[in-house]
Amino acid sequence: MKKPSDPEASRDSREQLRQSIIGLGERSIRKSYYPELQQRIAELERSNRELQQEIAERREAQASAKKLARQLQQSQKMEAIGTLAGGIAHDFNNILSAIIGYTELAQLHMVSGCDQGKCPAAKDLDRVLFASERAKELVRQILTFSRQQDYEQSPLRLGQVVTEALGLLRSSLPQSVEIRTKIEVEDELILGNATQIHQIVMNLGTNAKHAIGEKGGVLAVEIDRIEIEPIDEKSKNLQLAPGPYLVLKICDNGCGMERAMLDKIFDPYFTTKPKDQGTGMGLAVVHGIVKGHNGLITVYSEPGKGTSFLIYFPQLVDIPANQTIQYSQELPMGTERILLVDDEVLIARMQGRLLSSLGYTVTVETDPLHALATFAANPAAYDLVVTDMTMPGMNGAGLTRHILGIRADMPVILCTGFSELINETKALAIGVKTFAMKPLVRKSIAKIVRKALDT
Repeated sequence: MKKPSDPEASRDSREQLRQSIIGLGERSIRKSYYPELQQRIAELERSNRELQQEIAERREAQASAKKLARQLQQSQKMEAIGTLAGGIAHDFNNILSAIIGYTELAQLHMVSGCDQGKCPAAKDLDRVLFASERAKELVRQILTFSRQQDYEQSPLRLGQVVTEALGLLRSSLPQSVEIRTKIEVEDELILGNATQIHQIVMNLGTNAKHAIGEKGGVLAVEIDRIEIEPIDEKSKNLQLAPGPYLVLKICDNGCGMERAMLDKIFDPYFTTKPKDQGTGMGLAVVHGIVKGHNGLITVYSEPGKGTSFLIYFPQLVDIPANQTIQYSQELPMGTERILLVDDEVLIARMQGRLLSSLGYTVTVETDPLHALATFAANPAAYDLVVTDMTMPGMNGAGLTRHILGIRADMPVILCTGFSELINETKALAIGVKTFAMKPLVRKSIAKIVRKALDT
C-alpha cells in the first residue's frame, strides 16, 4: 500500500516545474525575437532623432524666412523713399544754390561798408548760410541712405580710420561713458570713403550715448577679420558673398530695444529721442553708407541688455592704400575765360557773378543750343565750359559731347542737383573734366574751377 504524498511537497514540485517551463519559454522567446526587438527599438530611436532634426531645421528655416521677409520689406521701403528723395533733390538743390550764392554775393558787397563783427545784416546773412548748409547736409544725407549720392572710394585701413573717428567721438561723449577698443586688424584694407566711415562711427556712437544716458556705461568698439565660406551657414543667414570680411562691431550696455523698435530703426525720421534731440536720420544714413560700401549691417538688442551693431565690409586684399591729395586752403582765383550754361536764369546769373568775383571773364548762356552755337562760332574764345546737367533741348552730357567734338582739349565741368542719368563715373567716361554736385559755395566753385584749368 502506497504512502499518501505530502501536499506541500507536491505544490513545491509543481511550482518548480512551472518556473522551469517559464524560463525555457523566455529563453526561447529571447533567442528567437530579442535581436529583432533590439533592431526595431534602434530604428525607432533613429527615426525619432531624424524627426527632431527635421523639426529643428523647419523651425530654423521658418525663422530665416521671416528674417529675409523683413529684410526684403526694409529694402523695398528704402528703395521707395530713395526714389522720392532723388525726385526732389534736383529742384531742392537748385533752390539752395540760389540762396547760398546770392547770400555770398551780398556778403562780398558788404565787406567794405559794414564791419561783419557788428553789422546786424552781416550776422543775418551768416545765419542764412548756416541754415542753408544744414539744408544741404539734409539732402546729402537723404541721398546717402538711398544710395543715390556717389562718394569717391579708395583703399583705406579700416582700423586706422575708426581709431581716428573715435578720437573725435571722445570729445562729444560725457566722461561717464567709457570707450573700450579691441582692434585685431592693422594693415587690412577695405575699399571705402574715410569721411563716411567717420560718419558711421559718429552716428552709432551718438546713438550709444543716448541709450546709455546719464548713469554712464561702456561703448565697446571692435574690428575683426572673418572668412565666409561658400557652404558657411552664416553666409546663408546674412546673404554675404563668400570671401574675407572686416567686421566692425559697436556695442553699448544701454537701455536696449524691443523687437518692434528694431524693425524700424533704419527708417528715415524714426527716432526714440525727444523732438529736439534727434532727426531720425542717423541710422538711415548709416544704412545707406554701408550699402554703398557693398557691406551689411545687422543689429542685436534686448531691453535692459544694450545694443550691438555689426557691420561687414568686404576686405580688399593685397592693394596698397592710395595717397590723398591735399589742396591749398587759400581761395584760388584766375583770369581765364569761362562759358557758363544753366537754364535756370537765377542760378546762371548768380554763378556768373561768383566766377567774376574770382577774376574770371564769364559768358552766361541759359539755352544749351544757343550756347553750343556760341562756342562753335569761336572755340578758341574760351578756356573752360561749366554746364548744368538737366536742361531742356539738350542736357549737359549731350552738350559736352558736342563741345568735345568741336574742340577735344576743352575742359568741361558738369554740375547737377541730382540726375539718375549721370554720375561721376558716367561723366568722366564722356570726357568731363570735373563732376560736381550742387549746391556749390563760392569756395568750392573756386577750387573746382582752378583744378579743372590746371590739370
